[in-house]
Amino acid sequence: MLTVDTVGALRALVARARGENKKVALVPTMGNLHDGHIALIQCAKQRADFVVASIFVNPLQFGANEDLANYPRTPNADRERLVNAGCDALFAPGVEQIYPDGMVNQTIVSVPKVSEGLCGAARPGHFDGMATVVIKLLNIVQPDVAVFGEKDYQQLAVIRSMVRDLNVLTDIVAAPTIRATDGLALSSRNGYLSEQERTVAPLLYACLKQMAASIQDEKQVGERHVNECRQRIAAAGFQLEYFEVRNAQNLKPATSNDIHLVILVAARIGKTRLIDNLTVDIRQGE
Repeated sequence: MLTVDTVGALRALVARARGENKKVALVPTMGNLHDGHIALIQCAKQRADFVVASIFVNPLQFGANEDLANYPRTPNADRERLVNAGCDALFAPGVEQIYPDGMVNQTIVSVPKVSEGLCGAARPGHFDGMATVVIKLLNIVQPDVAVFGEKDYQQLAVIRSMVRDLNVLTDIVAAPTIRATDGLALSSRNGYLSEQERTVAPLLYACLKQMAASIQDEKQVGERHVNECRQRIAAAGFQLEYFEVRNAQNLKPATSNDIHLVILVAARIGKTRLIDNLTVDIRQGE
């Protein structure tokens, strides 16, 4: 695996791959890689001949009171994982490569509607920062395919909307959420959990499954079941930010006409913020 830290060096690698008629895939990450990230690499390898992973902890998407300084950074372990996964190139730039003129006067990409509410309400400016760095990475690499995880469902929806609105040719591929055996969605932030918090954390996925079962049974979104799940999460010691059922395509609040739904949750336990989601279809006429 080749490792580069400048835009020029990465573009040279990609140009060489293109010269060999290789299809190029990009997997953007913030490092501290786990099995969920490696699943993204494997997904990319199934769709392309030359896979680029990027590791960049993006300051622009962290709020004033968020964990930028303490965000876990494990570059040596990350590189070893990528090599073992068969990744072809690692792009590990410094902040000055991505924001050469600093972030104060940086052009910002804002994706309306789909970025509002849910995590957008809890983390003002987060999706603007995320969309800005993703469009920069897409422009730097110009990949045929870019792979993102479904665990960050609103992020995926924002990226899809941005790519569509800006006529970006890259195919955005969603990879399924990878979970621990007890159902907890894998996340770099899981390392913040204490032993006791780790035993409680899978409750979020249990509540998602509970809500999905009620939707499928009743062929509608029952507000009583939503409230039961919210109460169950709060009773377990979480600070609940949201537990919502939305249209799976545009993330608008679910209506009686919607068939494809997504249940989304965000909650804090101790100092750790966890998010998760589960898609569900209402099958009519069964």
